[in-house]
Amino acid sequence: MDTPILKDIWKQKYEIVSEQLKKIKTVQSVATGFNANIDAVYHMSGQKLSELIKKYNLSVAELTDITHCQIIDEIDFIKGVFKTFTKGIAEEWICENKHIYDWLQQEIGYDKLQIGGQGGIIANVLSNIGVQKVVAHANSLPAIQAAQFSQNENLFSFDENGEMKQISKIDRKNDIPLMHWIIEFKRGDRFELEGVTYKCPRANRFIATYDPLNLNLVLDENFMNYLQNENFDFVMLSGFHALLSQNNGESLIKNVAERLKKWKEKAKDTILHIEVASTQDTIIRTSIAKELLPLADSIGINERETIDFLEVMGEKSLAQRCEDHTTSENLIKGLAKIKEKTGVKRAELHMFGLYATLQDRDFKFSNESNLNGMITASVVAASKAKTGEVNLQNIKDITYEVSDVGLIELSSLALALSQPELPVTGQGRCRNWELTAVPTILIENPISLVGMGDTISALSLIAAR
Repeated sequence: MDTPILKDIWKQKYEIVSEQLKKIKTVQSVATGFNANIDAVYHMSGQKLSELIKKYNLSVAELTDITHCQIIDEIDFIKGVFKTFTKGIAEEWICENKHIYDWLQQEIGYDKLQIGGQGGIIANVLSNIGVQKVVAHANSLPAIQAAQFSQNENLFSFDENGEMKQISKIDRKNDIPLMHWIIEFKRGDRFELEGVTYKCPRANRFIATYDPLNLNLVLDENFMNYLQNENFDFVMLSGFHALLSQNNGESLIKNVAERLKKWKEKAKDTILHIEVASTQDTIIRTSIAKELLPLADSIGINERETIDFLEVMGEKSLAQRCEDHTTSENLIKGLAKIKEKTGVKRAELHMFGLYATLQDRDFKFSNESNLNGMITASVVAASKAKTGEVNLQNIKDITYEVSDVGLIELSSLALALSQPELPVTGQGRCRNWELTAVPTILIENPISLVGMGDTISALSLIAAR
């Protein structure tokens, strides 16, 4: 079927969004955790990157000699930026050295501050979109960090005395601000090095994380006690990717897993969603796959994370195929393998131009509802990319034209699965599971991509209600 016809079909499907947004307001309560921090956003130009490389007299050979995806010194930071800039991929590298934190303050600085961490970002999105009550975990909440949360009366956390209050009004004065550097790049930006022009293939980001509390999964027991004693429609958790094996990360994950198991025995009607994130420590990645993902009802994952988790699940051949040819066909095979090995009921993949979900036939939401949720997520994500924030007014200004790249991937997936109706309906089958696939709206020159995956995953699930 011709692309213009498919675009018209999907434009009509996208008209469900206003109705789905109204339904979100019937969601009574969502808890989000565990990581919330301050994002220090900096838009790095090719020129600035070139200046850093020259300042430290680095060659291409040195820049591409990456033996660890952690920031131990300044050169590691530059290597990470060079890798993500030139390859057009998103990664997060952990830093434990306060010297690097101080260096980032002086050498890089920031353009703006905003809420960060999957838990914090999802809390803001759901609060702004109209969920009746959002309770956010915050292991640190000084005034500067509380101010990054939405100033809404439906968004709560706990003060130093354990009392629940509107989060933006809390000031735990003895807490320290937790800042992460979000280094963003523009598609098409370029610089020269050793006679070669390096061009950024797509808008993306590199995250440098210095965060002693979230790196050690320090939990706010007030939040944990409240979670045990209250009923929620959804609980959305992330932040485990920041742990390190040499810092007792495996034990921390096992301890949280045990607490979640006990909680799930009482909260059988609550949907637990875990947002997978870029996890550089392979031991921690293995522990997440083994201990946490099997507990989830739903997971959210992107292309890079799919490849990384396949590697630690013993699927290196499939991971390599996805690495060499990052297509919807290969990634769906990868998603299916992850779903099979973890037993999770719903697995949602967000890739460039296309969202796809595999879910059990008896999942709480139907395939049609899931389709509507993913369409809604596409519009909200497009609004966030275009304006840098999520609010209902900005969402209304988004036009419903899906991307060519999304339609191409969807058509290729349909051909691979021998399901010619998939590009028209967005609904199909993969083994014994329901498959939902949605071509998305892409924004040229987005203002910000921070938290895009978190926004997509949260809204795909919440808006499917």
